[in-house]
Amino acid sequence: MIHKLNEENFNMSIAKGIAVVDFWAPWCGPCKQMNPVVEKFAKNNSDIFVGKLDIDESPNIAQKYDIMSIPTIIIFKDGEAVEQTVGVVPERVLIEKVNSVK
Repeated sequence: MIHKLNEENFNMSIAKGIAVVDFWAPWCGPCKQMNPVVEKFAKNNSDIFVGKLDIDESPNIAQKYDIMSIPTIIIFKDGEAVEQTVGVVPERVLIEKVNSVK
C-alpha cells in the first residue's frame, strides 16, 4: 500500500521504523516512469511503509530535504533520512538500499 503524504501527516508517518518516500510531481515524466517501480516495491514489501509526497503540494518538506531533482526517493529510519536515490531506478536498488539500513 502506498500512502499519500503531505505536510500534516509526513513527520508522524516516517517517525518509526523504515519508511520509503517518493518525492514526485504530476508533471514529471521520469516520476511517471518510477511510479510502477514504487507500486511493485510497496506490493512486494508490505512490512515497509511506502509513501508518496507531491512536492508541489508540500514544498516545505521538499525544501527541508533539499529535493533538487525528481523523482527522489529517501529512505528514513526512525525519522532520520539514511539513504537516497535520484532518478529512475529499478526495484532491486530500492531493495538494496532498504536492506542496508535494516
